Amino acid sequence: MVWLAMAMFVALIGWGATYFGWDDPVGKVQLALFTSFILGAVCGYKSKG
Repeated sequence: MVWLAMAMFVALIGWGATYFGWDDPVGKVQLALFTSFILGAVCGYKSKG
């Protein structure tokens, strides 16, 4: 499940703008996706241990 979530985030960060058609000239959507990935990883790590 972790690998699926990671692959989905990588795909959204890499090709999300083309696939969904959002306009992101300064990269704020990609930054938000990356931040949510990092925070999700931290929360998952804390709840696991």
